Amino acid sequence: MQPYLPRRRGLLLASLAVPALQGCASPLTPMPAGEATPEAVALLGRSAVAHGSRALAGLSDISVSYLGEWPALIDRLQPALVDKGFRGGSEERLLLRPGLVGQEHRGPMGRKMVSRREIPAGQGEVRVWFNGEEAADAERRAAAALVVDGYGLFLMGPMSLARLRAAGRPMGLALAGTERVDLDGVGHDCDVLRVRISPGLGFSEAEDLALFIDRGEGLMRRVRFSLNGLESTRGAVAEVDLFDFVAANGLRLPTRFHERLLRPLPLPVHDWRLTGLDLDRGMVAEEVAGPSFLDRAARPAAPLGRS
Repeated sequence: MQPYLPRRRGLLLASLAVPALQGCASPLTPMPAGEATPEAVALLGRSAVAHGSRALAGLSDISVSYLGEWPALIDRLQPALVDKGFRGGSEERLLLRPGLVGQEHRGPMGRKMVSRREIPAGQGEVRVWFNGEEAADAERRAAAALVVDGYGLFLMGPMSLARLRAAGRPMGLALAGTERVDLDGVGHDCDVLRVRISPGLGFSEAEDLALFIDRGEGLMRRVRFSLNGLESTRGAVAEVDLFDFVAANGLRLPTRFHERLLRPLPLPVHDWRLTGLDLDRGMVAEEVAGPSFLDRAARPAAPLGRS
């Protein structure tokens, strides 16, 4: 069977890259950007509050650490996005007021640093270093920007979208009925909030999202999203389930995440967990902007339960 592997990989990569090969209708129906119904706006606001938006407004920075695993097939299909040689455990610093995120990834090939600066009405900026050498190619920079924006959405949920909307990011919002989400044997009756955001995740022009917000606690239990930030994933759709929320100084944050691909073919993509968290170190941009964390940013995030 070995001689057929390159051809099979090529066909799977093509199915990720070319919408014409995707067959079934998308699990996300496109919607106009900027059109927001009052009911949808209210749901986004209520869920942001449930996640801790009022506490978030008083914070200056958040430090987290993650540990994750990817199935082997995903690494072969999307090497730039998975970046297996440099992504295993990671430390992340979020400076909320300037909209700056720094990530330090470590893997068998060494250290990868990412600095991502948010621009509310634009696609923002990204810089990436591999073992201290800055990357200039478009693919690795785009992949790094997509990862930063995705991780922010998964951790912060509706709070991240509410902040972007308040800062002027064009955003369509609409209710799309209800759906039951079963996680670890527990059912959650969820309102589905459809979102179209422009620009989207990473360097995409626009993204379609569906947030599954439970009716009991108001928490986002699942998020479905398009993947338009890379040429090789354009037209694909994935979703992330969120588990084991913890309370920290007024925030409600998930600590376990499972991602799967829905389109063009169903596949498990990524399992990871939040391993460290602490708040308000008083960091400044120069400490997280790369090519390495400095001073107050350098200390690892406090292990969960000891922050």
